[in-house]
Amino acid sequence: MARTTVAVVGGGPAGMVFALLMARAGVEVTVLEKHGDFLRDFRGDTVHASTLTLLDELGLGPSFAEVPHQLVEKGQVMTDAGLVTMADLRRLPGPHKHIAFVPQWDFLDLLADAGKREPSFHLRMNAEFTGVTRSGGKVTGVRYRTPDGEAELAADVVVAADGRSSSVRAEAGLPVHEFGAPMDVWWFRLPRNEGESGSGMGRFAQGEALVLIPRGDYYQCAYLIRKGTDERMRAEGVEAFRARVVKLVPWLEDRTEAIGSLDDVKLLDVKLDRLRRWHADGVLCIGDAAHAMSPIGGVGINLAVQDAVAAARILAAPARRGRITPAVLAKVRRRRWFPTVVTQAFQRRIQDSFLKPTLDGDRAPTPGGVPRPVALMQRFPWLQAIPAYLVAIGLRPEHAPQFARRAPEKITRS
Repeated sequence: MARTTVAVVGGGPAGMVFALLMARAGVEVTVLEKHGDFLRDFRGDTVHASTLTLLDELGLGPSFAEVPHQLVEKGQVMTDAGLVTMADLRRLPGPHKHIAFVPQWDFLDLLADAGKREPSFHLRMNAEFTGVTRSGGKVTGVRYRTPDGEAELAADVVVAADGRSSSVRAEAGLPVHEFGAPMDVWWFRLPRNEGESGSGMGRFAQGEALVLIPRGDYYQCAYLIRKGTDERMRAEGVEAFRARVVKLVPWLEDRTEAIGSLDDVKLLDVKLDRLRRWHADGVLCIGDAAHAMSPIGGVGINLAVQDAVAAARILAAPARRGRITPAVLAKVRRRRWFPTVVTQAFQRRIQDSFLKPTLDGDRAPTPGGVPRPVALMQRFPWLQAIPAYLVAIGLRPEHAPQFARRAPEKITRS
């Protein structure tokens, strides 16, 4: 049976950042990614200011700069009177007063290329997790499937970075506390014309909500629907959906034909939950596997990356000594518990007090179509720094440990 020190299940942002940092600590780490590449659309494409700072610390800033991306400095709301700002990232501390939108596959490819420079980093594509191995109640490795058949990998610890429907955490029997969500999201694309706003924009009306994220020559669009109404709304047909979009944002009328059919519209089943305990003997959950976040604010990736950095800092030395105990694993949850709980509390507040009444049609339109908190931010612009900081940096930003830092350099992309 093959062996590694750390087996990481899932090659998303959390898994790849964690694996890169562990490899730079000299720890043998193997990532199992079930797909043959990273090319999945409508995944979280946000690289936050705190992650941009992390990339600088890792020496990856110059390489990231060469990846096609868009920088966004404001979060705005579309009102009857025009655009108003609710989050001004130019007020952020530090060198990155913006967030970047980049196709997630490019970001993951960059991390993979950086990892391959480390002799203890191993990435296995087309390797689908099928179960854990145990000895005396302790998780001792994983079973996985490849095109060549079944295989096993022994490990001192298995790190679950396999997302909100984590198979690893289910195998480990870790209980999940679900908070529920009043909405799901329809993702789709619409053309973006040259010269249009480069800010993220949201439009909220009675029973309707749409968010536009600028992505070069197109908008990545998030249309919010009430939880569980996907099938009914699809039955209404594509013409009815186009009409809904135009009703919300009339200036999109000339481009809704880009929605050829509802096959172009992808459903995100929104979840908001977290584990009460993030570990068992021999296994640790991070990112969405430990706490599924609502898409509100697009902060899920930010918390996942920061989980990965904290976990690598805590686990690196014990892993080198071969002493990753449950007590060591428990430190990761203690480190990341506060930002997770507080961020989810904000998301639940926004869901319950604003989004649910909006989608249910219970919220009366505000004067000028401006939500009251946003109107307050127009009166006192310094308040726009608060949501900017919470979204782009977070409550407990994690910095690269010293063992993972490198001088800036450009990495040859594979």
